[in-house]
Parts: sequence; C-alpha cells; structure tokens
Amino acid sequence: MFTGLVQQVGRLERISFQGDAGRLALSARFDSPLQIGESIAVNGACLTLVEQHGEKLVFDVLRETFEKTALQDKAPGAPLNLERALRMGDPLGGHLVSGHVDGTGAVRRIESAGRDKVLVVAAPALIAEIVPKGSIAIDGISLTVVDVGAIEGTFSVHVIPHTWSQTALSALATGVRVDLETDLIGKYVRRQAANACVAAPAVTWDKLRDAGFLA
Repeated sequence: MFTGLVQQVGRLERISFQGDAGRLALSARFDSPLQIGESIAVNGACLTLVEQHGEKLVFDVLRETFEKTALQDKAPGAPLNLERALRMGDPLGGHLVSGHVDGTGAVRRIESAGRDKVLVVAAPALIAEIVPKGSIAIDGISLTVVDVGAIEGTFSVHVIPHTWSQTALSALATGVRVDLETDLIGKYVRRQAANACVAAPAVTWDKLRDAGFLA
C-alpha cells in the first residue's frame, strides 16, 4: 500500500524480457537502506525489488504489467516516480494507493493557472470511476480531481509548483500516456452500489419450506 507521495525520482536504465518474465533496471538514491523483496511503486506500478548494486535497482516485472501500463513507452533515461510501501504508523499524506494501475490516460493539454500547472487527461475507459474533488494517482502521484468531462472522457488536476518540479510530471508533454489508479475507496462504493441494484431472488413457499421455516 502506498500514499501517492513521491519520495525519489529515478532514471530508467533498461527493460528486458525473456518470455513473460522481465526485469526493469533504474538508478536512484534513497536516504535509508532498501531491502531485497520490498515493494516500490514505480510510476504508480507496484514492483518487487530483486537486486541492488549501489544506486542501481532491479525489479521483476510481468509482461502483463508492462503491457497494461505506460512503462512500455519509456526509453532509457526517462524519469520515474518512486515511492516505498507504507509501514504501520507512517503518515498518510496523500490517499490510499494500491500500486495496481487501472489503465492509462493521455495528456490532452498542459496549461498554467497562476503558479500552478493544470493537466487535462483523456481517460474515457476510466471516466465513470473519476469524480470531481475525488482522488486519483497519476504516475503514482496523489492528486485531487478538479473537473470531469463525462462526455469528452477527460478530467483535470491542478499541480502545485513543488510537485511539478520534484516529480517526473515536469517531463510530460501533450500526447504522452500516464498510468492511472482511481480512488480505492470509490471502487468499493461503486461495486456495492452496483450489487445493491441487483434484484434479490424471489421468496417462495417452497424455498421457505426447504430452508426449514415451514413444517
């Protein structure tokens, strides 16, 4: 589990595959020691650290993860947002992020609003799960949704200068794909609401008798 607050920005070195098993290597420097086997969110995708050689970090990555995220678009040298998994007692400064990317969106526009940046992202396949003032993770960064264009299939977020300069967001451009994870709690609410709409099976005398309520 993560909180969507980026701790470091790494640089992609390479991604290689043998069949469905792959390795992603990047360079990054963390302030505290890392543990082999721990989970780290790489641009929003939860990956397992399997090797460390100084500042070089190597992760296992499944082909399914690669194909369903924007990691496949990244070239060597690309900046990647990194966050270590939460520990019990850590402050939850962003929102609950699972590291399971729901899909990708495409940057439609990048605008300025005073000192802030405004990202308009097209994500028609996920737009039903995105609500104004709700939370969303873009490339692993916890952000608040400002507007949702249900018909256009777009949503917008404001990014403060600190987040823009201290994460890989500053490398985005129009047309670039980003990893998206919609609000975890919202998914459960939506699922329960959908289940509540399913008609309950009719109660009959035979069913009551079979259940032991009638002699």
